[in-house]
Amino acid sequence: MRGSKNMKVFLINSSCNGSTGKIARSLCSVLKESGNEYFFAYGIGHYDDENSICLSNWVESHIHDQLSKITGKQGYFSALRTVQLIRKLKEENPDIIHLHNLHGNYLCLPILFKYLRNTRAKIIITMHDCWWFTGKCAWFTFVQCEKWKTGCGGCPQWGVYPKSYFFDRSKKCFEDKKKWLTSLGNRLTIVTPSEWLAGLVRESFLGEYPIKVINNGIDLAVFHPTDSDFRTRYGIRGGVKLILGVAFTWGKAKGLDVFVWLSENLPEDYQIVLVGTNDTTDRELPRKIISIHKTNDQHELAEIYTAVDVFVNPTREEVLGMTNIESLACGTPVVTFRTGGCPEIVTEECGIIVPYNNRDAMLDAVKYICEKKPFHEASCIDRAHVFAATLKYEEYLKLYEKT
Repeated sequence: MRGSKNMKVFLINSSCNGSTGKIARSLCSVLKESGNEYFFAYGIGHYDDENSICLSNWVESHIHDQLSKITGKQGYFSALRTVQLIRKLKEENPDIIHLHNLHGNYLCLPILFKYLRNTRAKIIITMHDCWWFTGKCAWFTFVQCEKWKTGCGGCPQWGVYPKSYFFDRSKKCFEDKKKWLTSLGNRLTIVTPSEWLAGLVRESFLGEYPIKVINNGIDLAVFHPTDSDFRTRYGIRGGVKLILGVAFTWGKAKGLDVFVWLSENLPEDYQIVLVGTNDTTDRELPRKIISIHKTNDQHELAEIYTAVDVFVNPTREEVLGMTNIESLACGTPVVTFRTGGCPEIVTEECGIIVPYNNRDAMLDAVKYICEKKPFHEASCIDRAHVFAATLKYEEYLKLYEKT
């Protein structure tokens, strides 16, 4: 190790955009500001930084994706790009290699892990989902599968991401991952965003490795109580109670069906607003639900969080629940299912956790919050400040220095 003020970290992620890409870019900034060195390699996107490299493009990613679907094996292609990455790794000679999402059709994992097995660098893996210790699945809660504990095979989700047209290769991929990851020895440290995910890792073949929980953080300069004319713009009359749901991809796993059910069972003076929808989602929604398509404007999102009475998150699969934190930061209480990391965010001072998949309990909680107003804005904001991004990046910097 070169010392706390002169270490080099090499970060790898599937994209420089989205939530995981933003985390990686922010870590680069933290390293730079603290007098350390960094390099960032990513699968797709554009990041205007001389200490970064894009490893793929749409055409190459599409070819990799199709080969994965045909063979049932994701992460076994893009060999030339992976050799290019290893050449860069050797050139940079980092103290720490920080892996984020490796799934995403941009790397040849057998080649990469052959290099990682032989390098002297310390390895940190931040798990943003469950992919690392399963044969293929990023999520398995919704289908209640526990085959990852014994070796996968007979995958109930072989037809979904990463999708396969013909073959279930989950057992082979599981065995390969186990071989690759356990070959890293005592150089490996695992980070999870929630205690829930850490608990799953401890039940997996990675259970004997050091595991540290570092929650994902939010930008409190963006998410805070923000006034707007939201109600006026959408013609929402005074006295109507606003219910908000936010997701980047809507479906049953995120509870779209629950919102449809709530719209049919809430009183007339309640209005549901969903953000992150699209034309396909709109066809599944009753007209009484206000649908707002995807927006990259986080300030506008903060305005919406602030304008509503309660944020409802009927997700069935969630590592932590960033939308819950964003809502609290804007002073709005939360109702969510007891699933994943959600109970680690919402306390009795800022919202209600209802039993998993219990729509009636969620309905009762929504009406209770809207009618009784039991939660104070200040309590919600105070809770969200625990998840300030600045605090979380400081935790990562300390981990780098100790690794």
